[in-house]
Order: sequence, then C-alpha cells, then structure tokens
Amino acid sequence: MRILSAFIPRPQILSLRRFQTNSISTIHASMDPTEQSLRQSLSEKSSSVESQGNAVRALKASRAAKPEIDAAIDLLNKLKLEKSAVEKQLQSTITSSGNGSLNREAFRQAVVNTLERRLFYIPSFKIYRGVAGLFDYGPPGCAVKSNVLSFWRQHFILEENMLEVDCPCVTPEVVLKASGHVDKFTDLMVKDEKTGTCYRADHLLKDYCTEKLEKDLTISAEKAAEYKDVLAVMEDYSPEELGAKIKEYGITAPDTKNPLSDPYPFNLMFQTSIGPSGLIPGYMRPETAQGIFVNFKDLYYYNGRKLPFAAAQIGQAFRNEISPRQGLLRVREFTLAEIEHFVDPENKSHPKFSDVSKLEFLMFPREEQMSGQSAKKLCLGEAVAKGTVNNETLGYFIGRVYLFLTRLGIDKERLRFRQHLANEMAHYAADCWDAEIESSYGWIECVGIADRSAYDLRAHSEKSGVALVAEEKYAEPKEVEKLVINPVKKELGLAFKGNQKNVVESLEAMNEKEAMEMKATLESKGEVEFYVCTLGKNVSIKKNMVSISKEKKKEHQRVFTPSVIEPSFGIGRIIYCLYEHCFSTRPSKAGDEQLNVFRFPPLVAPIKCTVFPLVQNQQFEEATKVISKELTSVGISHKIDITGTSIGKRYARTDELGVPFAITVDSDTSVTIRERDSKDQVRVSLKEAASVVSSVAEGKMTWQDVWASFPHHSSAAADEQE
Repeated sequence: MRILSAFIPRPQILSLRRFQTNSISTIHASMDPTEQSLRQSLSEKSSSVESQGNAVRALKASRAAKPEIDAAIDLLNKLKLEKSAVEKQLQSTITSSGNGSLNREAFRQAVVNTLERRLFYIPSFKIYRGVAGLFDYGPPGCAVKSNVLSFWRQHFILEENMLEVDCPCVTPEVVLKASGHVDKFTDLMVKDEKTGTCYRADHLLKDYCTEKLEKDLTISAEKAAEYKDVLAVMEDYSPEELGAKIKEYGITAPDTKNPLSDPYPFNLMFQTSIGPSGLIPGYMRPETAQGIFVNFKDLYYYNGRKLPFAAAQIGQAFRNEISPRQGLLRVREFTLAEIEHFVDPENKSHPKFSDVSKLEFLMFPREEQMSGQSAKKLCLGEAVAKGTVNNETLGYFIGRVYLFLTRLGIDKERLRFRQHLANEMAHYAADCWDAEIESSYGWIECVGIADRSAYDLRAHSEKSGVALVAEEKYAEPKEVEKLVINPVKKELGLAFKGNQKNVVESLEAMNEKEAMEMKATLESKGEVEFYVCTLGKNVSIKKNMVSISKEKKKEHQRVFTPSVIEPSFGIGRIIYCLYEHCFSTRPSKAGDEQLNVFRFPPLVAPIKCTVFPLVQNQQFEEATKVISKELTSVGISHKIDITGTSIGKRYARTDELGVPFAITVDSDTSVTIRERDSKDQVRVSLKEAASVVSSVAEGKMTWQDVWASFPHHSSAAADEQE
C-alpha cells in the first residue's frame, strides 16, 4: 500500500539537452510582407522575361522584319533590367531582415581569426588535423574563462550562500538510467548509405531550407513560406516526418551527394566501463546536475535540514555530438555551471525578490512567440504578478542571471529571456525560460532557468530506494486527508503476468484527480481503461484490482519531495557571445587600416593592465619593475612590454587582447595611464599607479572618476602612432 499526496511524474526526457539544442532561433514562421511581395513580383518578372524571350525567338524563326525584332529585343532587355532590380531589392531585404548571412559571416570570420591568432582558443590536437568539437583555450582564453567563473562564484555562490560541490565526470549507468538519459538522451542521425559518414538529420534539413531562403531568389513566395514553416516546427518532427521531408526535398549527403538512410536515434553520451573487469557500465556525464541530486540527502542534513537551499557545481560535461559545428557553441566537451535551488513546492516565494522586481529587460513569453510578435521589454515584478513567470523564485533567478550577464559585458539590447513553448517542456516542468544572446549565428541559448518540479529527486528516490525528502514540523498536530491507493497485486499478477510491476507503479503514481476519477468509474461501470506509460498502451483495470480511498490521519510533520529551480549556464557559449559583443574595429592613426579591439569590461579582461617603458633605458625599466611588483601585490594581472616598437603599435597589440589599461613609464616620478576605449590618458605619480588601476579594475572607481581626479596627459607620448 502506498499513500500519495502528490503526483509522481512518469519518466520523460524532453528538455535535458541544455545548450546543445538548435542554436539559431526559428520561432517565426511568418514571412515579412515586403519579402513576400518582392518574391511575388520577381516570379512575375521572371515569367515576363521568359515569355518575351520566347517571342523574340519566334520572331527570328519566322524571319520577321528587323525593326520588329529590335523592338522585341529592347523590350526583353528592359524586362531583364526590371527583373535584376527586383532581385537586388529582394537580396537586400533578406539580408537586412536577418535572413542573409554574408555580413554575419564576414564579422564572425574577423572575430574568429583574431581569437585564434591571439590564442584565445584553437582547435585541439591541431598538428594531427584536430578533432571536430574539441578546442583548447590558450592563455588569454583561460584568463577570460577563469574571470567569468570567478565572477559566477561571487555573484551566485557567495552572494546567495550556496553549497558548492564537485562530483566525478564518470557516472555509473544506474544514475543516468534513473534520470532518463540512457533511454532518451538522443538526436536523430542519418548515414551516407555508401560511405557510412554520419550527419545530424535536422541540421541537414535546416541547412537546406536556410540556403534556399537566403540564396535562391527564384523560389515562389509560397515555397519560401513553406521553408519557414519547416524551420519553425522542425524540432517537433518524428523520425518518420523528418525522413519524409529529407526525401521530399531530395537532400543527399553534403560531401558525396550519396543517398541517406532513414533517421534513427543516436545516444549522445560517451559510454565507458568502470574498473578493469568491464562489468560496471558508465558514461561521461552529459551534465553536472545529477551529482547534486544524488547528494541531496547529505546536503539537506549539512544545511541543518532547512529549506530553501541551493547547491552549485562547476565542471566539465560531455556530449558525443553527431556533427559538431559553430565553434565554441556546439562542442563535445564543455564547462557547465549549474545551480539546483531546492524549495518547498507549496511556497515558491523568495525573500529577496524585491531586489530584482523592478528590473526591465527583453522578455519573450510563449503567447508572443505563438502570435508571431517580437520580444519586448517587461518589468520582472509585473511578469511574476501576472503569472507570465510562474513564481517568485524562478523570477528571482531570471533577474540574477540578467544582472550576471550584463555585468560580464553582454549587450542588454541583444539579450532576451524566452519562455519555452508547451511542446518544448517536459510534462513535469512548471515553467522554463532561456537566456538567449544574439550573435552572428542568431539567438543562442546560453542559460536555461527551469522550475523542474520534483521530478529529479523522485526519479532517484524510486530507483535507489533512498527517500530524498524534506520535512516540515508542525507546531501542533494536524488532521489531514490522504489519498490511499492500494493495488491488489494478486489480481494484477493474474491479469498482467510479467507486466504486473509496470501496472502497479503507474497506479501508485496517479495524482488525486486521476485516482478519484478512476474510483468513480470503477464504482459505476466496474472497469476502466488506464494508460500505462512504461508499456506504452492502455490496459483494462477492474474493480477488484485496486482500492482507492481517502483517510484522515493526524500528522506531526509534513514529509515532501522538494521542487527544484535550476539555472544552468553554458560557460563556453556565454564566453563566445561575450567575444562577439566586445569585438569592434577602429581606424589607425594614419587611417590606412582597421585595428581590432576587444572592449572587455575590466572584470573579465584577460590582462588588466600593460606596462610600457617609453624607451629602453635602465631608469625607466627600474620604474617599470617597481610598478609590476606593486600590481602583483594587489592581485592585478599585467604584462610588461619592453619591445622596441612604437608606443602606438604596443597600444594596438594590447587593445586587440582587450587589455583595458596601459601604464606608460616616461619618467621616474610619474607615469601616464591610458584607457583603452576612449584612448584618454591621465598622469599620476609612480606610487599611485598600481592603486589607481586596481581601484578601477575592481569596480571601486570608474574611469570617469579617474579622469576627474588627475591631470590629463597631452604630451607627445599621447600622440599614438597607430
């Protein structure tokens, strides 16, 4: 017999693939009216050109008079010019509406070239031609990543008093079986039928539709609308529907043009075995969250058996991507930072919600998505009050994520919070939002903030037999009415034989509404059809197979499974978007070239400061060493550049690394400090230099404060020969 007071959800994995889902948002299926009109006009112009061409050929074949043929040719040329003009308009419309890729690709290539040349990151195992989806972070990339993670710890773990854990990357199969990953953590794959090369099926369909929309100006408005519809609903396609579209469009293997197999599921986890016998199957973890869930009981006791509390973990995760691409956005090994905030499901208020309730930023509720509207600025407090965001705790973390990303340097105008559509959410989830950042690849999901209800703890409780629950002690005993579901195992065994266990578990998992409806049907009809999800079919339950009732009991405490609010951060994705948002170019002093600049905030800059002796002499080099020692003592990362190149070229080199400040030593008593973005310089004493840079880098002062407090520098050294 089992007493239930809440619904235990059936195992399901629908939104586990955080940060590896389709990166470019394809919510809007409707076509821009201008584009639709131009495509229609182009179709008409093409028909006119073809018709007039036939007329010219007919006149020539019939040996018509030369003036008549010349007039027909003039009209044909005029129609061709009109067609060309419409083509140019259409191409311009596609590009400006965000469908065109040429400008984005040129910008992206400039960013990636700079990142690889300055060793922010490079393909792993490069001398062996590399492996797709694996990258190495170089010195500046490591520094940026370290700074991002350091700020993440400060912003979340320290300020929210979270419990940090560090769990193994290798995970036993039983854990991931309970979570649903073993059975459901899949993507649909197709194979080249001749070479065996594998491709992700939805990527091939998406690439085909996107290329048609961007490069084929001859397709009709109706066909263009069809391709946009496919992009919008593609993630809902079954293997059969996806395969049918691939065949309908004649999509073949990109490299060989060979035919493709039908789509089939491929599990994305790296499988391994634990121990030399090979008898303990395991996987490289696809996320860090499961390590927190399985340790809930110990963490709950460590926290004094009090809710709410949050546990956090930063670590590597692994996903055996079918066809990795998009650089750091889709990789096979990556860093996740995840928070599991455990809360009473009956009280999801948050004591600090007022700290973020007045924030306004771009939000994209599901209603706006479904009606083809765009994201708009909403007040977070109002969104929670109206129920757009399910509860205060979820809203609080949405606000905290917004503050984290914008303080890192993410452009707030290119950051939005998109609510999951109903078909994106697992059935157990109460509400889910993604922090999406716009990049040259489109809108990229970088943080998922989900109210996952109590699914994870319940799944592990059932599989392990260990109760992962919390308690609330009552001041006085309470009389409560409990639902009691008592499956009659003997009768169920006779009826269902080896499937008895599946039926029993499904009966016990009913919520109160389901159970009472079953009770009423059994009493009136003696029999009811009941869906058993683990069998995938309906079975017939008779009155003698289960008893359902409500009992009144006195309780001294309430025992419940906590809900979990989970913010989950794809660190590599955030960093790549940060690179794009901070990248810019500006003309050199001579105006003959464009110089690259990463405008990182000091918080995340890989190096906070460079120190330049203006010229190579012992006096300046000694002063440089003094400043370097003082910078080290206050924890400011810096680099000394004593090369003989001009000061302007040295500035340009450090601007390209994103270094926010440069100290030029041109005296043994005072120095200049130059700010990267404005290129303004102030003069400070040698002894003050390190403390000034430290104060600005740590946010204790702004550059405007420095500019107002110290003399402005206007000597020849300020005339940068860039």
